[in-house]
Amino acid sequence: MWEKVKVIWKIPELRTKIGLTLLMLAIYRVGFQIQVPILDATRVNAAANKNVGDMLEQVAMLSASRLRDVTIFGLGIMPYISASIIFQLLASVYPPLEQLQKEGEAGRKKINEYTRYATFFLCIFQSWFYIQSYVVGQGLINPAFDVWYWKITTVLTMTAGTMFLMWLGEQIDEFGIGNGISLLIMAGILARMPAAGYDLLQQVSLELSGSAGKMGIAGLIVLAAMFVAVVTGVVFITLGQRRISMQSAKHVRGRRVFGGTRNYMPLKVNQAGVMPIIFASSLLMFPMIIFSNLERISPMEGWWGNTVHWFNNIFNYAKSERGFVYNVCYLLLIYFFCYFWTAITFNPKDMADNLKNFGSFIPGYRPGKRTADYLEKVMVRITYVGAGFLAIVAIIPTIVSGSLGVNYVIANFYGGTSLLIAVSVAFDLVQKIDSHLVMRNYTGLLEK
Repeated sequence: MWEKVKVIWKIPELRTKIGLTLLMLAIYRVGFQIQVPILDATRVNAAANKNVGDMLEQVAMLSASRLRDVTIFGLGIMPYISASIIFQLLASVYPPLEQLQKEGEAGRKKINEYTRYATFFLCIFQSWFYIQSYVVGQGLINPAFDVWYWKITTVLTMTAGTMFLMWLGEQIDEFGIGNGISLLIMAGILARMPAAGYDLLQQVSLELSGSAGKMGIAGLIVLAAMFVAVVTGVVFITLGQRRISMQSAKHVRGRRVFGGTRNYMPLKVNQAGVMPIIFASSLLMFPMIIFSNLERISPMEGWWGNTVHWFNNIFNYAKSERGFVYNVCYLLLIYFFCYFWTAITFNPKDMADNLKNFGSFIPGYRPGKRTADYLEKVMVRITYVGAGFLAIVAIIPTIVSGSLGVNYVIANFYGGTSLLIAVSVAFDLVQKIDSHLVMRNYTGLLEK
């Protein structure tokens, strides 16, 4: 394995790409240490211990941001991700955008330009809302800076930070290696893992079964085994394919016969990736915000107060009562978004038309509508399996937190969404490096 790693640094082009990528990620991490000037440091440190910190940590994990500390990169690249998702959804229902998608590279550049404009306006809105609701609402602002022009300066600073991160991701895509936005998210997750591991060790007792509210050695072993199992499962599902047999028609050109060979069409088991978990987690944050605010402003007496308190306990990250209802909602949303995202990204009709145009067909099915119907039926079945795996991975932190007494945010790093994203992005990065090695007749990192 070390010999293969040494080969990577022998290829000048690959060495330059990796070096540039590491430099961009280092710049990204440095920006997270620079706070905006309107904060009161003492109040920020005190607010980090409140329940709102866990919520912001969950949002930050999925967006490569650092909302709790209010830095110049505080919004991360979530506005850009949101704008990209919006335009991807619009392209499936809005004919002008759909036509742009079909124009190839020129159309893609035009859509990217619209995405950047949308990102700018989303940054303005989200940063202003964030400053008013969190910085001002939690009393974190320095009284000397509690004036409108300093707030506008902070909004513009956070907006510029997000636009700079978007530019960093594009530079990694063009001159580095791997997917820039995904690498930024993975870097943010990995940077939090050491602190999460230290907090976890603080909760461990040297006794086998634990004592005084601390987790024992047995619980730590179970958590480590679950970590290995999730990593193995993520790799297995990422590589999982349903191979559809495919036959190409014979073409006679002069005295030569081309085609007539058998091949296969790989359909990924987890076609939607980690997007369903991100969507479901983000959507379930809204009830938490709504009911926590209602509990704060409404009187806690009678059936209304009891109902608000019950819902707040279910959807709040910091509450230990969250259980069956939350998990059921979470699982249903994951299944829904799995099929929803697959329906957007996978078009069986276009795939069937492409097969027909290239003179290929699936044995036993007529080209055209019959082939499209068959591909859609296969994708519906394998999506059910992929959604089931995502659902299992998503509820592991809840199970670990409830059964072993581990903080939910810590459990999420070592057995849930964070681990799924980190492993998936790392695996994609290794595949990109492998493509460079194989192109130069070297053995890939994943090959024996």
